[in-house]
Amino acid sequence: MINIYNEINSLEVAFRKTPEFEALEAAVKVVKEDEEALNLFKNFRKVQIDLQKKQLNGEDILEDELVYAQKAAQLAQQNTKITAMLQAEMNLSKIIEEVNRILIKPIQTLYEEF
Repeated sequence: MINIYNEINSLEVAFRKTPEFEALEAAVKVVKEDEEALNLFKNFRKVQIDLQKKQLNGEDILEDELVYAQKAAQLAQQNTKITAMLQAEMNLSKIIEEVNRILIKPIQTLYEEF
């Protein structure tokens, strides 16, 4: 009998060796080494997380919070190191989406028979 967790752990090791993961890892390092970029990104992430928490809790998001979030996003996107990191993350996300499609395929096949 196969141990799915051993297989998934092997997949994780392979995932870390992909050029896309290595590119993201390098881009994260570049951002972390630049104090301005790091602070911009930390603020951007904090604003995102705070808004997501409010949404999950069913709280209204105020207009000034949205304006602040947009400004934080704009500042982050103007930093070339952050945009390079976000682009690397999007490239890696494509692999994750494909792996997810492959993992879900057996379930989809089961339901196609109905």
